[in-house]
Amino acid sequence: MDFLYPEPINEIMISIYRSKSPSEKLAIAFGLWRLAREVIANSLCSLHPDWTDLQIKSEVARRMLHGSS
Repeated sequence: MDFLYPEPINEIMISIYRSKSPSEKLAIAFGLWRLAREVIANSLCSLHPDWTDLQIKSEVARRMLHGSS
């Protein structure tokens, strides 16, 4: 079992990603980074409705820096 890819990778998607330019790949990676930040922030807001925006941003940054979500 491959833990990096729990679902089989579609060969069509592999060819699509391989055809992307470096700048397109970077844009995709940046979009995924932003999505991860938003998901963590939304989760923290739900878990800690009393936290300030600064507390949420600080915890998101800490989790992203240390690789924990």
